[in-house]
Amino acid sequence: MTSPRPTPDPAATAAPTGRATEQPVENRPRFSRGLALLVAITFFMEILDGTIIATAAPAMAVHLQVAPVDINIAMTAYLITIAVGIPVSGWLTDKLGGRRIFMVAVALFTVASVLCALSTSLPMLCVMRVLQGLGGAMMVPVGRLVVLRATAKRDLLDAIAYLTWPALIAPVVAPAVGGWLVTYASWHWIFLINIPLGLAALVAAWRLVPALRTEQVPALDWLGFVLCGTALAALLLGIEGLGGHGWLPAIGLIMLAVALGFGTVLRMRGAAYPLLDFAALRVRTFRVSNGSGMVYRLVINAAPFVLPLMFQVGFGWSAVDAGFMVLMLFAGNVLIKPATSPLIRRFGFRTVIVGSALGGAVMFALCALLQPGTPAVLIAAVLFLSGVFRSIGFSGYNSLQFADISDAQMAGANTLSSTVGQVAAALGVAFGALSLRLGDGLLSSVAPNLGPVASYQFAFAAMAVAMVYPVVGALVALHHTAGHEVAGGRK
Repeated sequence: MTSPRPTPDPAATAAPTGRATEQPVENRPRFSRGLALLVAITFFMEILDGTIIATAAPAMAVHLQVAPVDINIAMTAYLITIAVGIPVSGWLTDKLGGRRIFMVAVALFTVASVLCALSTSLPMLCVMRVLQGLGGAMMVPVGRLVVLRATAKRDLLDAIAYLTWPALIAPVVAPAVGGWLVTYASWHWIFLINIPLGLAALVAAWRLVPALRTEQVPALDWLGFVLCGTALAALLLGIEGLGGHGWLPAIGLIMLAVALGFGTVLRMRGAAYPLLDFAALRVRTFRVSNGSGMVYRLVINAAPFVLPLMFQVGFGWSAVDAGFMVLMLFAGNVLIKPATSPLIRRFGFRTVIVGSALGGAVMFALCALLQPGTPAVLIAAVLFLSGVFRSIGFSGYNSLQFADISDAQMAGANTLSSTVGQVAAALGVAFGALSLRLGDGLLSSVAPNLGPVASYQFAFAAMAVAMVYPVVGALVALHHTAGHEVAGGRK
């Protein structure tokens, strides 16, 4: 992620909770490219499996005998599990050692991938995705922590470079790879391709990952962990229920999620070693970046789920054509990155964030106007520009959130922001699915002759409207000089 200054990666875990028995910096070995590449590959596996299902959803739905939109629950279950597991992964690394936890994580992720491919029903697939998410929640943050602990300061820039490329490449290749596998093989192969990667990673981990340990590890906040996980699960199930016929149970689950959320906050504020540290929310720039910024991330993560469904179910395209068209969204995301820092330095954070949210809202409104007969080049242009605005806003929020965070607050702030970002990604998929279900229900009763594209147009219109919130949040809560030191001292 290009930003005015290096910021912690969204997948990063908490800082060590105790004192690691590491070698002094001057005695550490030179930078291990093999170790960094190993962790980067596992990072690639995790991100790929978080995004590749969207293109395969219609084919999976036929085999599992459900509606294509219902496959979203398998995506959100995976992402929510990773979100809940991120804070715990650092504690496990300190307690049991990096090599042991990393290898267990890779093995669990690989075995769960096989079980996902063998799933014969949607509930079974969701359970297997939760297991896969548990592996992913440990695999990437633990691997990153191992690399950072084993790398001297002089080699840190090289290490971070290796750990950054999967976040840029995986979302770009996922739609095309998913479409190709579904068309020329079967949807099962989107999971089975993890087998050779996982086995190779296990062998490499045994040889490359150092057995670093940590002393004086405090007890894990198990109560906070259970409260947080239960609250997120209840929220997810409640949102799923809102799009169906069980409105009352769904509302009850959402109310339960809110109550458990308050309980989680109270528990973590009173715990000696909380699972999540909320102290950084007192800083305005961090609070806005993870408040209205969470809504921004939620909305932009809904689009990659809705687009492949619209192209395949609404437009009647093949999975390959849909995958390559969605590629344009992520192409815009990647190609604009070198310009994000100059834009922030030139115009400041507030202007860039407001502009990117407004631009994103316009692009979603244009997506709501797309039809099966719309020229492909026009669709590609809209998706490309949507990716451009998505990348600019994402870079702005990710950089601004740490602008006024002190060194003492950085570890807790990083873990909290990583968790919030992962939750936003999961709820974004759920929001996209809910919008589709609501659109289908409302439009089918009011105007039943609109055709299969109407519910997707409704969903994109809902995304455009939702983008108003981060615009207002940035205008009201951010000063025009917010983060000016990070933006090169702009006044």
